[in-house]
Amino acid sequence: MRTWKFGDNIDTDAIIPGRYLVIYDPRTLASHAFEGTRNEFAAEVSEGDVIVAGRNFGCGSSREHAPLALSGAGIRFIIARSFARIFYRNAINVGLLPIVCSDADRIPDGSPLSVNPKEGYIECGGIQYPIEPVPAFLQEIVDAGGLVEYARSLPEVKTCTGSQ
Repeated sequence: MRTWKFGDNIDTDAIIPGRYLVIYDPRTLASHAFEGTRNEFAAEVSEGDVIVAGRNFGCGSSREHAPLALSGAGIRFIIARSFARIFYRNAINVGLLPIVCSDADRIPDGSPLSVNPKEGYIECGGIQYPIEPVPAFLQEIVDAGGLVEYARSLPEVKTCTGSQ
């Protein structure tokens, strides 16, 4: 896993420019990820790479295109000091795991990294950095591949319509 390092306040327009919001295919969106911000990203990102960022990652609009583009690029984890709330939830909804790490700024760009959410740390350069615990129900949604797949895996619920 290679890290792609970003700073504070990376907004959804930086992740996927607004002109691509008519696209819904994750792979096509991925080909435009960070266009105008970090142009080499789309061409060089590999399956399993990790984004590491500062504070307030994913701020801006509530579009789910941003995490969808990252998912299409093969990103599975985003590590940041903090996330915009709507981005955090949208990431989980599409099967990405946002991880809060107060030491994210200490992780260098391009470095190999291992992510151990169940053990509560990430490791880079032989150093373990603690991460905030991931609630079990959110981990279940991510493990299922996102909210839609998670909902499909649930047993059917019968509802009462009031007529018998």
